Amino acid sequence: MLYLIISIVCSVAVSVLLKVARGRGIVIEQAIAVNYVVAALCCGYFLRPDLGQWQSLLSGWPLFLALGVLLPSVFVIMGRSVAVAGIVKSDAAQRLSLFLPIAAAFLLFGETLSVNKVVGIALAFMALLALLYKDGGGKGGNNNSAGAAALLLGVWAGYGVIDILFKQLSKSGQAFSATLLLAFVLAGVGMFGWLWWRKTRFNAASILGGLLLGCLNFANILFYIRAHQAYGSNPTLVFAGMNLGVITLGTLVGALVFKEKIHSINAAGIALALMAIGCLFYLDTLRGILGV
Repeated sequence: MLYLIISIVCSVAVSVLLKVARGRGIVIEQAIAVNYVVAALCCGYFLRPDLGQWQSLLSGWPLFLALGVLLPSVFVIMGRSVAVAGIVKSDAAQRLSLFLPIAAAFLLFGETLSVNKVVGIALAFMALLALLYKDGGGKGGNNNSAGAAALLLGVWAGYGVIDILFKQLSKSGQAFSATLLLAFVLAGVGMFGWLWWRKTRFNAASILGGLLLGCLNFANILFYIRAHQAYGSNPTLVFAGMNLGVITLGTLVGALVFKEKIHSINAAGIALALMAIGCLFYLDTLRGILGV
């Protein structure tokens, strides 16, 4: 349980860092680039990936290329979403993106569709609509609302596609640690290349922010893997617990620390999100325990 708690805290801490970044003089794009250097170094040191089978790793180059582009792109979108839409909605959109790989499991990987999964997916889309709701009465409200909605949808779709790509990589038998290392390296090269093309000059605050971001990002993944290893016979509990924990903690941090106002419809969306995740995962676990 300790591994899962650490992973949840690190995940929300990433959102908090992105939230306060601009006020601290941190350029998010620069911090993200440095983050991938730190994450790759941590991956090599802590996970000790076996790169001896480099021929088999290179055979999956389309997936690595897609991850190398999507990882930094979605991170940038997440950073802007946190700044515009807030921690609560951004974290919820990220966690609800898990329903995209669930849909892919039915459509691409042949998983059996059950009644509780249908209900869970329906609740997920209802939750998204509620989370995207924003009062439009204020000045410039329509533009802000449209921008926030676009960013939240980008977070939802981006993280969902990344999950599908990782699922495909695991199906092909690639070692997770080596895959993760190569994805970090490609993402870092792409991000630094983009910043070089824009003739970006790094500042100290962004570099320091990137060092912290890389540690948090890698720790989130590392302890999530450790939690799955600890509960190897029941991974759905870790999967659902992670999402429930992040949404709950993100809500508390957003409301209590940053004084984000939660509309009653948005609160209903968070409740629907929790119900959807519980319906999809905990009901399946309960049915397995009861043998029904």
